[in-house]
Amino acid sequence: MGKQVIPPPSGELHDIALREALEERYLAYALSTIMNRALPDARDGLKPVHRRLLFAMRQLRLDPGQGFKKSARVVGDVIGKFHPHGDQSVYDALVRLAQDFAQRYPLIDGQGNFGNIDGDSAAAMRYTESRMTEVSRLLLDGLDEDAVDFRLTYDGSESEPIVLPGAFPNLLANGSQGIAVGMATAIPPHNAAELCDAALFLIDNPNARSKTLLKFVPGPDFPTGGIVVDPREEIAESYATGRGGFRVRARWATEDAGRGTYQIIITEIPWLVQKSKLIERLAELLNDKKLPLVADVRDESAEDVRLIIEPRAKTVDAELLMESLFKLTELESRIPLNMNVLVKGRIPKVLGLAEVLREWLDHRRDVLLRRANFRLKQIEHRLEVLGGYLIAYLNLDKVIKIIRTEDEPKPVLIKTFKLTQLQAESILNMRLRNLRKLEEMEIRGEDKELRTERKGLQELLKSESEQWKKIAEEIKAVRTAFGPKTPLGKRRTTFAAAPEHDEAAIEEAMSVKEPITVVVSQKGWIRALRGHVSDLSAVVFKGDDGLKFSFPTDTATKIMVFATNGRFYTLDASKLPGGRGHGEPVRLFIDIEQEGDLIAVMPYVGGRKFLVASKEGYGFIVAEDETVANTRKGKQILNLKAPDVACVLAPAEGDQFAIIGENRKMLVFPLVQVPEMTRGRGVRLQKFKDGGLSDAKAFTAKEGLSWTDSAGRSFTLTFKELADWRGERAAAGRLPPKGFPRTNTFS
Repeated sequence: MGKQVIPPPSGELHDIALREALEERYLAYALSTIMNRALPDARDGLKPVHRRLLFAMRQLRLDPGQGFKKSARVVGDVIGKFHPHGDQSVYDALVRLAQDFAQRYPLIDGQGNFGNIDGDSAAAMRYTESRMTEVSRLLLDGLDEDAVDFRLTYDGSESEPIVLPGAFPNLLANGSQGIAVGMATAIPPHNAAELCDAALFLIDNPNARSKTLLKFVPGPDFPTGGIVVDPREEIAESYATGRGGFRVRARWATEDAGRGTYQIIITEIPWLVQKSKLIERLAELLNDKKLPLVADVRDESAEDVRLIIEPRAKTVDAELLMESLFKLTELESRIPLNMNVLVKGRIPKVLGLAEVLREWLDHRRDVLLRRANFRLKQIEHRLEVLGGYLIAYLNLDKVIKIIRTEDEPKPVLIKTFKLTQLQAESILNMRLRNLRKLEEMEIRGEDKELRTERKGLQELLKSESEQWKKIAEEIKAVRTAFGPKTPLGKRRTTFAAAPEHDEAAIEEAMSVKEPITVVVSQKGWIRALRGHVSDLSAVVFKGDDGLKFSFPTDTATKIMVFATNGRFYTLDASKLPGGRGHGEPVRLFIDIEQEGDLIAVMPYVGGRKFLVASKEGYGFIVAEDETVANTRKGKQILNLKAPDVACVLAPAEGDQFAIIGENRKMLVFPLVQVPEMTRGRGVRLQKFKDGGLSDAKAFTAKEGLSWTDSAGRSFTLTFKELADWRGERAAAGRLPPKGFPRTNTFS
């Protein structure tokens, strides 16, 4: 018996069903993950940790162009004030925002070791320093002007913004990756100038569809460059639905290496691919002899990526070589698109390109209206103060007298000059140095300027077209700052169609053809000897085991196995055990019953036809191409009813079939009488009173039927001499000719 759990004496106890408790708690966890961790806000494109990082840096005055501060200081403020999570996870987020190979437009300017494209991690936060970039300044611009709502921090001691004003199209420009509970987001980076162009078009054409915007945003723009090779229609479909993906390839070119030879230079690799792991994969494939067209791989990268691929020979086709590398390595990578974002900061939803930009534009309008209203309140406040100053100047002596003589001058000033509380307070707080003659002119000038500004703001708030005009001006300024002529704004990723290559040629380029001899023992052990070995007398088998099948082939060939269960299996010759030792049981490579046995093992050639037959004498002709299996379970070709088993596989080459049973009765009939099928039981080939089918052989009437006896002597009967055995399919047959082997086989 386990120890009884006694609840504490204080407090009420409530019985709750376990299912209800789990559902409630898991839902709370799921919502927390979705809202506060994994999905970005459609308005500023940030997750809470990133937003808090930028807000903390702003409070530390780490503006662009200002001095750096230790990253540990920033992380400390974030976890102490806003984000009650581990310091390492927060620092990891900070590091990512500073990596120019991960972020298309870095939000943090890092000083020190912030990692590299090889996958090396950043230095500890005590060694690195950081400050904001111009992009961050744009995202935060207007935060002091009531542009967005604030909420209390987790401990209620401070407040933090729910969303940033976001004057930069950050969601699409920098992208976002995240896995929540039951949903995920994957948004690749885009070109900011192109997004601005699309947004400006959307302002003029609010109902524009995502496909229309593709003339401005042709596709993603990765910080590491690369080439997108998807068809335009697929890209358009992805942006319209918000779901899809992009095939991104490394950028490469050939370089003359002298004496008619060349080498391939890779200068850009797909986004988020670690260069060191890519090199490891290439080296591994090279060692495993899976890159027959490649002689060597070198990494000559410094600041820029420079991978060298040396071809095996100068005659090697560079495009075919690269095509084989794209198939086997991350030199071609699939970047997913799943624009699952929080709409209005609350609702997770998958949006298309136009909808995402519309969310950003609507947010910019909200920010504009809030900032305009905030400025109006400031102007009204200042105008009221200036009005009080003006009255004071016009009645300066009287004001001074009241202040000097009255115990409580404030109510007297209010009553005498009909002032407001604010005006009276402002006059009383005025410094003596401001009482010079020139001040009156300055007050009147400031008053005039503020009234003009107020009129402009009031007109802006009344006119939606003026609002969009103002937003368009702001977007144009961003476009100019990050335009295609700037180093940061220039498009890095280009588009191209993937070259069409014969699949067979690519397969051939990816496989090494080395001659081997496949040996299968009577007990089903298989191995591959190097080279084509004709004399197998030196091959050793286990105990009472011996040779059953052997044939020359190469490592690029498929090996076909036909078993007594009527199934065909396909083996990869390159994966067979070597010739040292006794090999391994075939059962390790295929799923076959314990009582099953091998009838035939042979190399796949393609285009051939075979007779498959069972012990009870049923069979049909099947095309070799129909027998290739893709799994360990094989492919059922000959259907059997227990206790019947498959027993014959014979090439169907010729126009006649000779068949012999265990009862030593032989029958010859035309090959056309046997149907060709892809699967089934087949038709009766020979009738037996006792025993079953023993062997079958196809031959041509012109050449006659040949066989070899147990002594190795060859016999041939012409078609005319076979007259006594010729008949119709399913007949019983007659005893075989003189000299036919007692084994009842034709070979």
